Amino acid sequence: MKIVMFGMDACPDCTEAKKELDAVQADYLYQEIGESTTNMKRFLKLRDKETLFDQVKADGKIGVPCFKLSDGTLTLNLQEVLQKLH
Repeated sequence: MKIVMFGMDACPDCTEAKKELDAVQADYLYQEIGESTTNMKRFLKLRDKETLFDQVKADGKIGVPCFKLSDGTLTLNLQEVLQKLH
């Protein structure tokens, strides 16, 4: 299963998620949203249209790490991703 992970290197939850995905040798593409305006725009476009982020935005949070699974499913839950890998 190919996973796209949106995150930021400055985010401790993101660095921990990368470590866990690496530990299970997951096939994932890491999109560092702070690296370029292209990456940031790609993430914001996703975040602005998905109801998954409604509470995140209401809480004043960013919403990373965010995982997009190969079937198009979005989740903010690393454990859900790890379960689907097994």
